[in-house]
Amino acid sequence: MSVVRVLACAFCLCLGLSFSAVRASDGSSLQGSTQVDFDRQIRPIFTRHCTACHGGVKQAADLSFVYEDSAMYSVEPGEPDASELLVRVLESDEDTRMPPASHGPRLSDAEVDVLSRWIEQGATWGKHWAYQLPREHPAPPVSQADWPTHKIDAFVLKQLDERGILPAEDEQPTRWLRRVSLDLIGLPASLAEREAFLVDLESNGAEAYATVVDRLLQSPLFGERWASVWFDLVRYADSRGQGEDSPREIWKYRDWVIDAFNADMPYDQFTVKQIAGDLLPERTVEDLVATAVHRLTHTNEEGGTDDEEFRIAAVLDRVSTVWQTWQGTTFGCTQCHDHPYDPFTHEEYYQFVSYFNNTADSDLNDDWPVVKVPLAKSDYAAASRMQRDVQQRTRSIWQQRWDVVAEPSHWNHLRISSGKTSKSAKVKVESHEQWDEYFTTGTVSSGTVITVEMPMPESVSALTGIQMTILPLDPSQALADSEWGFVMSRITAELVMPPGEGQKRPRVKKLDLAAVYGDEPFPYFDPNESLRDGKPGFAAFSRIHHPRQAVLVLKDAAEVPEGAKLKLTVLYRHTELAAFPLVARRGHFAVSSDSRLTSLLTDKGIAKATRELKAVQAKLAAIESSEVPVLIEREPSLSRPTHVFEGGLFLTKGDQVYPDVPQSLLDHEEPLSDRLQMANWLVSEENPLTARVAVNRVWAQMFGVGLVATEEDFGSTGDRPSHPELLDDLAVRFRDDYQWSLKQLVREIALSRTYRQSSRIRPELLEADAANRFLARGPRHGLPAETVRDQMLAISGLLSDKMFGEPSYPPLPPGVWRARRGSWRTPKPGQEDRYRRSVYTYVKRSVPFPMSAAFDAPSRDFCVPKRLRSNTPLQPLMLMNDAGFVECSQAFADRMIAHSEEVDEQIAFGILAATSRTAESDEVDRLVRLFREVAAASDSSIAMQSVAAVLLNLDEIITK
Repeated sequence: MSVVRVLACAFCLCLGLSFSAVRASDGSSLQGSTQVDFDRQIRPIFTRHCTACHGGVKQAADLSFVYEDSAMYSVEPGEPDASELLVRVLESDEDTRMPPASHGPRLSDAEVDVLSRWIEQGATWGKHWAYQLPREHPAPPVSQADWPTHKIDAFVLKQLDERGILPAEDEQPTRWLRRVSLDLIGLPASLAEREAFLVDLESNGAEAYATVVDRLLQSPLFGERWASVWFDLVRYADSRGQGEDSPREIWKYRDWVIDAFNADMPYDQFTVKQIAGDLLPERTVEDLVATAVHRLTHTNEEGGTDDEEFRIAAVLDRVSTVWQTWQGTTFGCTQCHDHPYDPFTHEEYYQFVSYFNNTADSDLNDDWPVVKVPLAKSDYAAASRMQRDVQQRTRSIWQQRWDVVAEPSHWNHLRISSGKTSKSAKVKVESHEQWDEYFTTGTVSSGTVITVEMPMPESVSALTGIQMTILPLDPSQALADSEWGFVMSRITAELVMPPGEGQKRPRVKKLDLAAVYGDEPFPYFDPNESLRDGKPGFAAFSRIHHPRQAVLVLKDAAEVPEGAKLKLTVLYRHTELAAFPLVARRGHFAVSSDSRLTSLLTDKGIAKATRELKAVQAKLAAIESSEVPVLIEREPSLSRPTHVFEGGLFLTKGDQVYPDVPQSLLDHEEPLSDRLQMANWLVSEENPLTARVAVNRVWAQMFGVGLVATEEDFGSTGDRPSHPELLDDLAVRFRDDYQWSLKQLVREIALSRTYRQSSRIRPELLEADAANRFLARGPRHGLPAETVRDQMLAISGLLSDKMFGEPSYPPLPPGVWRARRGSWRTPKPGQEDRYRRSVYTYVKRSVPFPMSAAFDAPSRDFCVPKRLRSNTPLQPLMLMNDAGFVECSQAFADRMIAHSEEVDEQIAFGILAATSRTAESDEVDRLVRLFREVAAASDSSIAMQSVAAVLLNLDEIITK
């Protein structure tokens, strides 16, 4: 090992960084550099030695080495001896030296030297590499000009040249075919495809490789394979998680993702539709389905829980998932405090939370809001048009009515003479300048009836409408901390008049209420149901923080005698989560005599528009559909304010904040005010991370490890890229040249000489690059869980080609399913749904599919950017004994037997079908002996099944 490499490795151990992190781009050691690079040489020192006490969380002495404006207080640019940073680092007294002895070892001479030179050179601060905009790089000169077939190869060979390592020879064509098939479609090549490739290779040479890749990219199986990768990130599951973990009908989102990959939807559109599809102009059904990605959060269905707490938990999960999935950073660290190592502040976290805090969903069991998605894709276009039509007509009709009923000049505010409830809660009255408000005291309960009586103003001789304004019990506090809302189940109104001459009791006249107009165009419940028994009506569901308003319109104007009182009676019988009665606990009222209110009931224009609306709704309802939970923005008048959670606790609200992204990633100060602007920024040239993270993810899937090994963390504590110029070049070309085409990116990687290398580990690589970070050989690693199972089905001949639709339920071992909600409906042997690809298998978070769990698939409880591979005894036990795999070995044995009448030919065929290579003679001989030994004790069918089980369990089969 060279002296330079020994020094570099020692420095690596000192800082806890990867070997690649301590080398300049030209391969030289740190000590050999002339111009100090802040990001590669200075920042790691700060991260290792300083930021625990002077970082984003703890900023001792008000000093942070995460932020330039703070760190530079300890530095005098150009004057190392006058810089407090070096003075404290070189201090001989252990009590005042930095870092303190209790924190760790003092800086090495090499570290002190590089700090001194950095200050002497002007102490120029720099952004972390991942937060700098990527740029395209020219292909570097290399030692073997004829080796690269693509630009990728030049960058790889350049690194190998610098280390004195030779690239591997090309992989055997059939092994490459198996590799690329497994990577691109998640299935091995069939024997017919293998034969066609070899014939094409003989005739057309290297062009045969491109033919294979193009065929795979056009296969519908491509989307199924790559969707599985995406689902780990966005935590796709068919159940709600938490407590009962009941089923959630969201498989249409799964199908949308598969379709998007197959159609090669540009990654920028793929991004924008998922993050803000509901805000797109002329949005389609599919745009709304894309936003279901954010409805994959957990729902707590346990009785007695606070739905606002879990709504907020879902919002914060969406924020963390967006940053992990699209930005590859640990932004979630800033929920409780400033980021320890990266330039993201606590306040910026909640600014980003604002983008998701104003959606209409809550932690409710029915997953509202939902969109009806046609089962047949041929109905999508018509359904999209009709849904937009329904939305526009509904809003127009509502607006026409609300413009009339909300006109302030209509209304005369009321004083309250008395109020009561049917339960133990009391009603008190509070006087304001213009009106009286009632409010309840004590505990309200389900079935509460609130009755208030109010003297009618002398100016009102005919009553046409009643205005109800409902407020939170504590209006000033509820803006920040919303209260449980209300649901009005039944409203009645009466005029109570003084007794007539000779009468002792007041006269009562029941008012004929014809309609209830609420203050939002798309309410959770129909306000008009408040006039009928049986259904919930006007509501603030399930929380209230703004005043809410409804107007009751009489069928005909009612004469108001002198001295009359208005008596309103409202029944509240809706209880949320079996514990929280939703009762309006504060409110005030007004009345109107304006004839324009009753005229709304007979307005011919509105009546015509309503008939047309119902006609469109009827056509839409006739389309057989699945209800999918989606993201919908609340009305601006009902928007939730967002506050900083002090210490990350949702009950401890700090300053109010407004939507924006971290300033360290934004080159201008103009805030991005809504989710759509934020989504467009993610895929803009201004964003340094999105393209890099996407490219790195694809690279990791094909090579087993990313150019940045820490796929989940591109920040200051993550690994530096093994090939930084290659990563940036691919990122820029993916965005600009390929126009965000995933298939073109995959094609370039798959056809590169780097990818075509043999995966054989040469002895010299065990010392120089055992982990293959510098890519001196082809990829070799365990297959993902889905591919293991799907390959078994394909080899056995059982695999179904049925795509899309409701989840499938493969066989489960006895005793696995103990769920309260839902059932595992395994089709009988021979039925197609039993053998569908793993991407369609029902994902229940609390009961993972055993095969998936054994082969390292995540439970989908949270975003998982990178699966950790294991090699455990459970895996072969699963492959030998699981009911599904036993069935595969039986079917594979039948396939082998059907191939020939000779046992040795059957087994040779089995080896070829399983491994895509011809069998060695000793392999056939050993398996023939196994066959004869088992056959002697049972029969030939069982014997061949034993052979098939051995073949399906080879390391060669479950490894790429």
